Amino acid sequence: MILNTLKTVSIAAVVLLNVGISEVAFTSVAAALPAANSTEMTAQNNLLASGSFVTVEQDHPTEGTARIVNENGKRYLEFDSAFTTAQGPDVNIIFHQKNSVPVNLKEGEYITLTSLQSFEGSQRYLLPDNLDLSQYKSVGIWCRKFNVTFGYASL
Repeated sequence: MILNTLKTVSIAAVVLLNVGISEVAFTSVAAALPAANSTEMTAQNNLLASGSFVTVEQDHPTEGTARIVNENGKRYLEFDSAFTTAQGPDVNIIFHQKNSVPVNLKEGEYITLTSLQSFEGSQRYLLPDNLDLSQYKSVGIWCRKFNVTFGYASL
């Protein structure tokens, strides 16, 4: 009886020891492998600027995140899937010289990138090669017809 108990304890000790060694070996190998989100890390390395939208005109709420990324030598302005803004006529994307964008724009303080593709959801816009981003501190959503800024994101 004692001999059988010793065999059982010995076998259990060997199994536990082997499991422990396997876990250590597995953990070491896993630590050496690239993280599952390595693509995300690469994308972050290409991130040039990012900011969250702030509503300027309360009747035209604007939310989401804007970011500028560099991909294969081209720069893009991207809005995330949480992007949303009010609808209006002749709504444009602008780059503004200041960190915050006023309700009404003044000539010479901004440039118009293009018309807004959609009032909600992910979007991507190719930036012109000659656009000097160091001259602009924010991106805005602006209604040209009424000269009203809906919202902006500081970059």
